[in-house]
Amino acid sequence: MFLAVVGFMTISAQYLAAQTPEETAAPAATETVDQSGTVQQEIPIHQQLKAKFIEGGAGFMASILIVLILGLAIAIERIIYLNMATTNTEKLLKNIEEAFATGGVEAAKEVCRNTKGPVASIFYQGISRMDEGVEVVEKSVVSYGGVQMSQMESGLTWISLFIATAPMLGFLGTVIGLISAFDSIEAAGDISPNVVAGGMKIALITTVGGLVVGIILQVLYNYIVSKIDSIVISMEDASISLIDILVKAKK
Repeated sequence: MFLAVVGFMTISAQYLAAQTPEETAAPAATETVDQSGTVQQEIPIHQQLKAKFIEGGAGFMASILIVLILGLAIAIERIIYLNMATTNTEKLLKNIEEAFATGGVEAAKEVCRNTKGPVASIFYQGISRMDEGVEVVEKSVVSYGGVQMSQMESGLTWISLFIATAPMLGFLGTVIGLISAFDSIEAAGDISPNVVAGGMKIALITTVGGLVVGIILQVLYNYIVSKIDSIVISMEDASISLIDILVKAKK
């Protein structure tokens, strides 16, 4: 992932260095004629984004882009992991109950081994300590449930860091853009729009970029947290049902 980011930055720097000022300022556009006969230019969205990226300053916009790439990489990995960790607890409990009725403890453990997800792992730990009593099983389920929950929450702190970092980078670009604008005013001795436009444009574009990245990562973060909460609630309900099954199996 880091090598991909470094490679992207290197290629982008070489590409920007090879561009002429005219190419940077005027992206390719297509002309269309409306009903009144007026010629209008339609600039493709990717050309508009590239132009704004360059206008916002390659350094700050690249840092914001790196934060977005890293945040998306972790968020997508967490989403895939949580979707794979989701288990049909009702079906699993039914299979375990049937396994106890037909093959005993070993059959129930085999069902858990053949089922993916944290719920099946917790059930396996509980069934393995069935001979030690119900209280030991309960403690084992609770302890191993905490371990599984920690694994599901792994990486969330990094996403939170990127959510906070992206707007701060944007605001930093804003401050530097304003300083650049004031420097231009001081050098020219004038406050005409043409003098301050460049610095103000950098200030606004970097702020927008940082806020957009923060919003995207915040939405993904909230989805991941809600997914973890739903899995944890399912784990707790299924654990109670498992204890009832184990009590019945011992009678």
